[in-house]
Amino acid sequence: MATSTTHQPFPSRPYAPGLGRTGGQNTFGGTPYAGQTPFAVPQPQNPGYGPSGTASGAAVTTQQQREAQRLERERQERLERERREAEERSALEQISDEQKEEINEAFGLFDLDKDHHIDYHELRVALKALGFDLPKSDILAILQTHGIPASSLNQSNARQQPLAHPDARPAFTGPARLLLPEAAFQLIAAQRMVSRDPQEEILRAFELFDTDNKGRIEVGDLRRVARELGEGLQEEELRAMIEEFDVRGEGGIDREAFLGICLQ
Repeated sequence: MATSTTHQPFPSRPYAPGLGRTGGQNTFGGTPYAGQTPFAVPQPQNPGYGPSGTASGAAVTTQQQREAQRLERERQERLERERREAEERSALEQISDEQKEEINEAFGLFDLDKDHHIDYHELRVALKALGFDLPKSDILAILQTHGIPASSLNQSNARQQPLAHPDARPAFTGPARLLLPEAAFQLIAAQRMVSRDPQEEILRAFELFDTDNKGRIEVGDLRRVARELGEGLQEEELRAMIEEFDVRGEGGIDREAFLGICLQ
């Protein structure tokens, strides 16, 4: 007959109400996923809808506006440049042959290295010789609009004329500066001649006679100018010229009389 064996009772495992074991890691009440879906499925986002879609659409619209503004600005700049170039070409056609020769002489006088380009200082004195005493800002504006970098001119010359020695280098090694080509100078000078007030030109000529600002041209002034121009006028001829136009009997020709003589 088998002998019965007495076993110890299994230890009781207390369960807390609510279907979860107390102190366990997998209790429904204490896990970090309580009340949540264990695996969250990401929801697709349509860029054309919702807050994110609205922001993206606004960014695209802003970019399109900026591009349209850039294209319009470039179009306006191109039209302005074409208009200015047309005016300059027209001015060159309107001036006389004597004025063209005067422009060429002024350029050639200050193009010291004869490379058909002049720099800032040469441009300023060349225009002043033609009667245009421009401020620094206007000279810089001309160079920025019509000038070319001196470095590019030096590189072009270096390609056309190979260096005699492998270690030789161009003389100009400083910072980039702008040079004005001869053709651009001709157009600019012609445009200013066409737009110049005739009375201002006459008064400028008056000042060449009346160097000491007396307000009138006297016999001595005529004598000096005739000598500078190489005109062999006699003293009687000079006095006759003054007496003919000295309407007030002051011994000279004033500005108003000089304007009348030149404009008639």
